[in-house]
Amino acid sequence: MKPLNVRTALRKIRTEGDPLLKAQMLASLCSAVFRERGIELVVVGGTAIEFYTDGAYMSGDVDLCTLEPPRPIPLRLRQAVMTSLGARGGPRSWEVGGMFVDLLGVVEKEARSPLRVLEGPFGPVKLLDPEELLVERVLIAVYPRADSSARACARQLLGVAVTGKVQVDWVEVRRLAKAPAYRVWAELRQLTREVCDELQIRDPLDPH
Repeated sequence: MKPLNVRTALRKIRTEGDPLLKAQMLASLCSAVFRERGIELVVVGGTAIEFYTDGAYMSGDVDLCTLEPPRPIPLRLRQAVMTSLGARGGPRSWEVGGMFVDLLGVVEKEARSPLRVLEGPFGPVKLLDPEELLVERVLIAVYPRADSSARACARQLLGVAVTGKVQVDWVEVRRLAKAPAYRVWAELRQLTREVCDELQIRDPLDPH
């Protein structure tokens, strides 16, 4: 993006009053400026869940990982790119336009599901697939100890998944939950059944 376009984008971000739109705009801008340098980013963690749930779950910051090339962004380049956005801080967390942006390293992805793409105001934003996010959040909710915040987050994502607002490959969810990296099949089944009972809809993981 040209410097003038960046300044205009930042002005729009600073004045945006909707926290969800503000985060999406910032993710779009960060993705665009790194893409110009041959680096693809992907939104992960709570930020991706915030986008999938349309703000029902609020992360409060923007979590990004490197997708391509599959290696960490050199520190000096990180600082240069983020400084071009008027960011303060580093080397992994910056304040930009009234929000925090975290660059968390190379994305960790076990799922075979494709990434999703959100069309942002300054270019596309890649999101980690909801299958990985769901199983990941269930793991955090139960291991190594119970985490009520992570459990509530998993419930929010399950809510949009079981109602079809976000399309999910349940066969892949089952495979991931049983995989050695996660091993949370029983916990996922219990939580999914709980959410479906509350919503009075069919449990997509119920074989019957």
